Amino acid sequence: MLNYAIKRILLALLILFTVMLAMYAMVFLVPGDPASLALGPRATPELKQQLTERMGLDQPLPVQVYRFFRNALTGDLGYDVWSKRPVFDEIAEVFPKTLILGVAALSWALILGIALGCAAVVYRGTLIDRLLGILSVSVIAVPSFVIAIYALLIFAVWLQWLPAIGAGEAGNLWSQFLALLMPAFAIGAGWVGYLARMVRAAMLEVMGQSHIRTARAFGLPESRVVYKYALRIAIIPAISIIAVGLGSILSSAVFVETVFTRPGIGTLITAAVQKRNYPVVMGTVLVMTAFYLAVVTLADLLIARLDPRVRDVLRS
Repeated sequence: MLNYAIKRILLALLILFTVMLAMYAMVFLVPGDPASLALGPRATPELKQQLTERMGLDQPLPVQVYRFFRNALTGDLGYDVWSKRPVFDEIAEVFPKTLILGVAALSWALILGIALGCAAVVYRGTLIDRLLGILSVSVIAVPSFVIAIYALLIFAVWLQWLPAIGAGEAGNLWSQFLALLMPAFAIGAGWVGYLARMVRAAMLEVMGQSHIRTARAFGLPESRVVYKYALRIAIIPAISIIAVGLGSILSSAVFVETVFTRPGIGTLITAAVQKRNYPVVMGTVLVMTAFYLAVVTLADLLIARLDPRVRDVLRS
């Protein structure tokens, strides 16, 4: 188990290193001078030179790469080109808001997806099972930003039940809750289908095992067999899906936060891209990648801890 944990952590660090290298290379692959792109065509040569020096692009490429990696490993992500504030501070202000949105979206998707997956197993082969299958595939096929736009039109414009933009009034929990509903619904809808299909497939595999047949032989109700004995084992594969889902949900927040004008990582990186603010873009992508790798690595270690079959593979 310890060897497996070391390998997974080293793999995550290698991926993070590759992402950092690729991000820095993209600055030089974009056509044109970064300072000129950020300031626009009307900027004077003096301003372009000042911005180039401020971004450290006047140094030789090996020096730039070395400084980028050294500073990133110590938590220094550079400074915002325009506000002069540390990039880490700007990310720290908005990341909790995006994380709350992602957790809220994944939570309701997890509860509903598992419930629908179990219902499909209980009523397998019936019309209910087929309808749930159609519903699951349908919500998977629709992108989150499309759901966000339609939710905005229906619940905010037509029905006027929920606020259209923003994150709610500061200090007003009810207002913040209402402002969270539509973005969380838009992001989590697709994952309801993923989780329902995955839980159904895992449950059908578990239902054929010997301990399930023994429970049925004792005359236990089918609902108890499904929810108490089968789901406990079938939920283990969902842990990795949950970890991947959280990372994907945070990336989906980039579009949804833009649609709802909600402060967060999405609006921060969108504004940075529009202004060619490279330190903010690279810092944001780096933090999101590190968070995603950390969650996936922890999920893999948790699965190896909970599932005896995985532990047996590790010992062999």
